Amino acid sequence: MGTKLPAEQLALYKDIDEILFYKWDPIGISDSDWSRDEYQSYLPKVFQLALDNSEPSLIAKYLTWVATERMGLNEASNHDMKIAELVLVAKEKHLK
Repeated sequence: MGTKLPAEQLALYKDIDEILFYKWDPIGISDSDWSRDEYQSYLPKVFQLALDNSEPSLIAKYLTWVATERMGLNEASNHDMKIAELVLVAKEKHLK
């Protein structure tokens, strides 16, 4: 990220990283020996979208775009919306 985050934002950043790896996991690697940083290149954008929005649709749209356009996977819009909602629950938890 390049800048030092306040403690509550750092906690949110870490939670979003966990959500992307263990819950979103579009290529199904979270239970294997793959590198833990597989989705971290998408983390800064999801984090910023979470900070800037309280509506999950923008986060879900980005996750769907990543999965379909960057990874060449089939669209999973409902799953991506659930993940976006989890991200915003984490935001509420950390940034009250």
